[in-house]
Amino acid sequence: MNASRLGSALWLVAVMGCATAGRGPGATAARHAAEFYPLAVGNAWTYHVKMLGQAQVVEVKVLSEEGGFFIDSTGARLTADAYGVRDDKRYLLRDPVEVGTTWNNVVSVSSMEQYRIAEVGVHCTVAAGSFDDCVVVEAKNHIAGNKTLINEMTFVPRVGLVRVATSLEIETRREPQTSLELDSYSLQGADVSAGTTPPAGGSAR
Repeated sequence: MNASRLGSALWLVAVMGCATAGRGPGATAARHAAEFYPLAVGNAWTYHVKMLGQAQVVEVKVLSEEGGFFIDSTGARLTADAYGVRDDKRYLLRDPVEVGTTWNNVVSVSSMEQYRIAEVGVHCTVAAGSFDDCVVVEAKNHIAGNKTLINEMTFVPRVGLVRVATSLEIETRREPQTSLELDSYSLQGADVSAGTTPPAGGSAR
């Protein structure tokens, strides 16, 4: 796995376990995309990653801020602007944060990624804790012929990216490729109490 891409969305990888019922009756009012990826120097996330049958632990920590972009330990650059949260090449989450919002990212001459918000206001549980008001984004990138790479990313307000599940779609069949799940996190001055139940590994300072 390319460490830079992992840091920028922790993007090409992904993980199972969030609810799939769509926006339920207990869902809260729409939030801004920036709330789902807290960016501050010192923020850190530790992920358990499985790829091609191998597992590893990856820590991503925001080291500095330059020109409005936050640079993490993988070399990725992230920022939040008036439209959403993005890295150098793509928006990972865009406003309005509601089911049906779609956008495209042209990342190269031959590659265009198609995004849509599939679910909002759902509950999910990962190793780092149980969270409410999650947002699930599905991204598709046509590779060649009948093959499409699909990434399902789950974001939590005031916490960030907690899960990614990558699969390869061949016609109507999907084959799991890579998974990522949040093990622990440490956020500077964040309020993790509202809508979250963090274990010992999840904390705010």
